[in-house]
Amino acid sequence: MDNIDFKDLWKMQTVNQPDIEDLKNRLKQFKKLALRSLWIMNISLFATSAFIIFVWVYYQPQFISTKIGIILTILAMVVYMFVHNKLLAEYKIIDSTQTNQEYLQKLILIKKKQQFLQTKMMSFYFIVLTLGIGLYMYEYASRMSFFASSLTYGITLIWILFNWFYLRPKQIRKQQHKINSLIEKFEDVCNQLE
Repeated sequence: MDNIDFKDLWKMQTVNQPDIEDLKNRLKQFKKLALRSLWIMNISLFATSAFIIFVWVYYQPQFISTKIGIILTILAMVVYMFVHNKLLAEYKIIDSTQTNQEYLQKLILIKKKQQFLQTKMMSFYFIVLTLGIGLYMYEYASRMSFFASSLTYGITLIWILFNWFYLRPKQIRKQQHKINSLIEKFEDVCNQLE
């Protein structure tokens, strides 16, 4: 019983080799969902901007604050869309001819860009959008009673806060979980192949 060779036992154990094709399929699915999300966001922000411009042209607001509010709201959407679309190029570069190390590097780069979007750009977007909506609503709220205008601003503020404190963190966690799990799996593959 004392003559057990632990080195031989260690060598005989089975190691689960990662399924590279499964991992590449997951990456392909991640890329497909991310590109779909980018397109949906682009279409939504473009349609919203077009509707806001239609309202501006059709209803001809009188206050300068309303016009500034419209410009700020559209500016927030355009800037966010412009920066967010830079991820589109990163997703398109990922293809099946890359090595595992290249996949890993691309995923890490995408994660860094997502973090920038989720922190600095999202903060810019919400601040400018809130300011734009507040200025836009002023002309119409000034025609309402104090109670109605307070209620209108209150509901709008609650919706913005709900988005900021509940929906945004939930979306960020979901995105981070997806990319972190892919990065972790590619790191495992790269470590095992070394």
